[in-house]
Amino acid sequence: MKQQEAAKRPTIYDVARVAGVSRALVSLVLRGSPKVSAEKKQAVADAIAALDYRPSNAARWLASGRTGIIGVLLDDLANPWFVELLDGLQSVLGEQNLRMVLSDPTYLARPGESPVSAFMDLRVDGLIIAGDVQADDTLVRAAAHTPTVIAGARDFQLLSADIVTNDDVAGARAAVEHLIGLGHRNIAYLTAPTRSAALRARSYEDTMSRHGLRENIRVVATDLSEHSGFEAMNGLIDSVQPPTAVLAANDILAVGALSAADEHGIGVPSQLSLVGYDNTYLSGIRHLSLTSVDPVSRDVGIRAARLLLERLADPALPQRTEVLTPRLVVRNSTAPAARA
Repeated sequence: MKQQEAAKRPTIYDVARVAGVSRALVSLVLRGSPKVSAEKKQAVADAIAALDYRPSNAARWLASGRTGIIGVLLDDLANPWFVELLDGLQSVLGEQNLRMVLSDPTYLARPGESPVSAFMDLRVDGLIIAGDVQADDTLVRAAAHTPTVIAGARDFQLLSADIVTNDDVAGARAAVEHLIGLGHRNIAYLTAPTRSAALRARSYEDTMSRHGLRENIRVVATDLSEHSGFEAMNGLIDSVQPPTAVLAANDILAVGALSAADEHGIGVPSQLSLVGYDNTYLSGIRHLSLTSVDPVSRDVGIRAARLLLERLADPALPQRTEVLTPRLVVRNSTAPAARA
């Protein structure tokens, strides 16, 4: 065989020739048609294996009018919360041979350009907006003619876009009631400038008030980073009346708070109880063993993917909202309040 022929990429016509069938029948097999006999399917499969044939996604999706690409816009690719969400998305989309392309405003977007622009250039079949993404004009226009699902944000509205999220109000309430049940009264909350953190802050305040602890409410602003959690906890420790328990808007903040407590020689949980949010892999590290609210992120991803598939099949479906119930995962960072 000549070198040029050896380097030539096999085509669907080559598969048909080796299998002894027509090109149209090979196409039916690739599409999973039930109309092809088992014998013919096996002949085509053998030919594909022998030739190491790889179907052209571009040609296949061009024929169907779709690209097979789903754009996933994340608000912060560095946030470990997205690991479980993306796993849930992939578990459903992968079964349908759909590929995810990720983007976020910080790392992947070009300067001065909306991170959605690349998705539009790729002619994605659908969009999944995950987390605290800001709805710029490009995103609004894209969602107007592209099937879109919002995952993880409850009060983020786009015309006809479906919403799947966890109940931030219930999650924060469970965390605060857990701490109150352990005897804590002086409980602080580390918040951040995001919609989800704001919802959790209101739930924290409402829960404290319902238990007669309104005067003990303390909400400390952060930027969701480990360093800001560290600095916020330092400020609380240096205050006139340091808290005996802290709820953080995410696990990264809680890790920062834990570091501050450690530097001050404050035992966790013997002197200070800490609760994070998101139940990321960080909370499960044995050295940290952080009590955290699990927002069932993988389930959010699964439901978001399924709603997107349904909307791809029928773009005229009415807008739908699903709110999943989070759960509190208790580990070693919380304990009964020490008696004065």
